[in-house]
Amino acid sequence: MIPHRAQDWLNLFFTSPCGLCGRSAPRELCPYCQQQVASCQLANPQHSWRASLPLFAWGAYRGALKRVIAALKYDNQPQLARPLGQWLAEAWLASRLSPLQLTVVPIPLHPDKHKVRGYNQAALLAQRFCDVTRLPLRCRGLERSQPTEAQFGLSIVEREQNLAQAFCLGKDFLQRSPAQPVLLLDDIYTTGATARAALKTLRRSRIQVQGIVTLAFAEQLRSEHKGSDPV
Repeated sequence: MIPHRAQDWLNLFFTSPCGLCGRSAPRELCPYCQQQVASCQLANPQHSWRASLPLFAWGAYRGALKRVIAALKYDNQPQLARPLGQWLAEAWLASRLSPLQLTVVPIPLHPDKHKVRGYNQAALLAQRFCDVTRLPLRCRGLERSQPTEAQFGLSIVEREQNLAQAFCLGKDFLQRSPAQPVLLLDDIYTTGATARAALKTLRRSRIQVQGIVTLAFAEQLRSEHKGSDPV
């Protein structure tokens, strides 16, 4: 192991551009941008954990967190999934919500979109999440069986219709159902239409779903869920 002081000297020479601002940084994000993203962390990430599909969300979908997710997804910066997935995992472990051994399943991209982007950001987040939590990962538990149009700008009803029949069981679960309940993982939670579509697919095959963890929650939609199931 490199001594801490020696590592500090090495960081002066081995740096790369910050994934958010482009300034020189010893890691994926510079200290300033890391602080800005951290300021978006929710004080109570499990505020919707008692819904029919429990929700655990690390941060509010705004500001620096919104920008870093956009950089991860659209600016070909898959390395950003490493710190983001780690922060999500650390918050999950600190919450002590579930003592159960869970199987983590990332929300998949359709193969056409995956080919264009080159990676699935949810799968990258899940990989780091599982590295830290030591939970088993099944990246092919679900597959996107139908392409869907972008959810942005659609109403809640339109989102539901857009995602109807969008998922099917993937190779991992077609061969053998998981012995443990599933914990879904995605980058952003908005209306819950994606989570509900994935949930229905798994439940049709009698696969238990414990909940969903997401990096960001769209707080502006909180009022739409007020008085109802937040999923």
